[in-house]
Amino acid sequence: EVQLVESGGGLVQAGGSLRLSCAASGFTVDDYAIGWFRQAPGKEREGVSCISSSDGSTYYADSVKGRFTISSDNAKNTVYLQMNSLKPEDTAVYYCAAVPQAECALVAGSISWFGSWGQGTQVTVSS
Repeated sequence: EVQLVESGGGLVQAGGSLRLSCAASGFTVDDYAIGWFRQAPGKEREGVSCISSSDGSTYYADSVKGRFTISSDNAKNTVYLQMNSLKPEDTAVYYCAAVPQAECALVAGSISWFGSWGQGTQVTVSS
């Protein structure tokens, strides 16, 4: 059974940092594209970042470029999202999601491609 479990969210002041983790089980992350999405209250879920080990590609939404970094530890079967210089507008529930044998260039930011989702972790950035 494919499972994704996010952790690492919390409350942080603007300008601070958090590292989110997405622990995978039931599959190997290097065979999948793993995406990070977020959903703020009253807003649609949006793609934040993506990593696919198959072609070594990554993707970042314009709103997080230069501040967020996605990485993968295949030995731990875990994908991370390092978030620096956080802003109040980054406040949202963050989800990780997986799609098998895909490339981020094709699937990044597209919710419909991702069939497996975690439960989400809350990130709150205070001003």
